[in-house]
Amino acid sequence: MQAQRRFALPAPPTKNEIERGRYLVEEIAKCTECHTPRKANGELDAQAWLRGAPIWIRPVAPIENWADRAPALAGLPSFTEAQAEKVLEDGTGPNGEELRPPMHIYHMAPADARAIIAYLKSLRAEVH
Repeated sequence: MQAQRRFALPAPPTKNEIERGRYLVEEIAKCTECHTPRKANGELDAQAWLRGAPIWIRPVAPIENWADRAPALAGLPSFTEAQAEKVLEDGTGPNGEELRPPMHIYHMAPADARAIIAYLKSLRAEVH
């Protein structure tokens, strides 16, 4: 029997939890490298932080199912919390599918996944 997901917690995330999520996203997992678009000079575009971007790296040899675009993460617009938790904790896509390269496969502790999700939800999503 699978352990019950932890997003039934009633308390909102703390500032410390959001800051830990920022640290994990920006300094450890380096999510910004693929999920933030780049300026013409190659620098990350801070005005579009974690709002999705074309994948700029290419494999040396063809890899089946290589993703062309990384989804937006700011505001968590593309996933529910439970789906994001599945990606981070189970290492599978939001609906249980295999993740497309170059996405890393993670098996995070629930507290780390919750901190990352809290940070991503704290960011302003792109307004259309």
